[in-house]
This record gives sequence, structure tokens and C-alpha cells, in this order.
Amino acid sequence: MKRQDLEHLIRASSQITQEYELVIIGSQSILGTDPNPPAELTVSAEADIYPLHKPELAHEIDVHIGEGSPFHELNGYYAQGVGVETATLPSGWLDRVVRVPDSAHSSGVGYCISVLDLFLSKAEAGREKDKDFCLLLLEHGYLTLPEALAMVPAMPEAVDKRRLSARIRRWVKLAREAGRSIPVWE
Repeated sequence: MKRQDLEHLIRASSQITQEYELVIIGSQSILGTDPNPPAELTVSAEADIYPLHKPELAHEIDVHIGEGSPFHELNGYYAQGVGVETATLPSGWLDRVVRVPDSAHSSGVGYCISVLDLFLSKAEAGREKDKDFCLLLLEHGYLTLPEALAMVPAMPEAVDKRRLSARIRRWVKLAREAGRSIPVWE
């Protein structure tokens, strides 16, 4: 997916839901921070989106521009309408979002979660694809290990913060042992 594709999905989602403000979570929120990230960070054909003030309308996004829709078939990318609970995010995440597009004349605005919040959300999910994505964020210098670990205490109460910190440290240790170029910051 490219930044222009994400902007298209934001406009379409806004028109479908009649909501101006949309939240983008998941891997393609990287396009908010960096309009031209390395290709390995944008391999997904989907953007996870929900309307900020009416998340219950996310289903409409799925129906009209979701996976397998005519929109998807025509464009090669799609939006997945998700719920607020889809991502586990640290407190204050909404204060750190990146606006896309950042134009007063846009038909809608997407709030892409920050790279730090994206990293922690994926680390908490803990799937293999999430681990790989997190390590790529570190390798490409989007954040540092100390930054990530410093934000762990801001994760929701239900998150086992010791386990999450240990998982992140273990991922980095194993990646370095395997020869991946994770910078050393400590």
C-alpha cells in the first residue's frame, strides 16, 4: 500500500460513514508517520479503520470497501472496518496520532496511530507477523528499544507489563543473535 492509497481509503470511508474523523490502526498506520517507508513495511493490502466518534459504523466500511468488494478488486487494496478493541494501545495514544491528509480541504481525516503506539500494540498481540514488523521498525530506526520499553507502563491495566517488556527484549536479543541489524542503544 502507498500513502495515496491510504488517503483514498480515508476519503472513501468518510463518504461511506458520513464521519469526518477516522482512526487507522495496524501496520499501514506507518504511512502517517512516513509517506514513503521501506517496501517491507507496506506489504499489506489492507488498512484497519474505524470512525472515531461512531465506531459502530466500521461494519459499513467492510461492506462497501472491504476485502473482496468491487472496490478491492478495482484498486488492489481495501479497508477493514475494525473495532476500538482491535488494538491494545498505551494511554494518551490519541494525543500522538498523525493526521492524514493534513489538509483543511479534505473530505475526511485519518488519525494514524504513532509508530511507538503501533509497535506496542503489535508487541502486545505477539504474533509472528507482529514480531517481524516490530523488528523492522527497530531496524529502520523508527524508534529505539529504550523508547519502546519506557512506554510499556502506559499500556492498559489488563496488560502484563513485565511479560510484554520481556517479550520485546527477547525478540531483540534473538534477532541480534540471528544477525539482524538491530541498533544497540543501551
